[in-house]
Amino acid sequence: MKNLKISALLAVLACSPFYASTISDGGPSLIHVIADAVKWNKESIDVGKIPQGKPKLIRFEFTNTSSKPVIIQNVAPSCGCTTADYTKTPIQPGKKGFVEASYNAAAAGAFMKTVNVTTSDSKTPKTLSFKGVVI
Repeated sequence: MKNLKISALLAVLACSPFYASTISDGGPSLIHVIADAVKWNKESIDVGKIPQGKPKLIRFEFTNTSSKPVIIQNVAPSCGCTTADYTKTPIQPGKKGFVEASYNAAAAGAFMKTVNVTTSDSKTPKTLSFKGVVI
């Protein structure tokens, strides 16, 4: 019973507003800074109808909104039917970069593909997507 009372007291203290006021506000949060470092023009593109067996190039563009250069470290398409190209040089603050996906559709019908992009600013990949219909 004593352990239950101690646990309940600790739970109340953990949720107390007293602890919330002891965290200093040192400016923008880390999550906010990472989210703002690379601003994508579009994260999802609808390519509409595309012909079967003819590669379709999809271009995603972004701007480096941080105060330091950003490097694209890895670009990983979701399947073997998609290849990728990207800006290989560091993207300076205020400058633009790109990721291109080339999709070669083998089968007719609707599709949705993704490309995961990892930058020097965030180790969590950004997922870009494109969709359409192969005719």
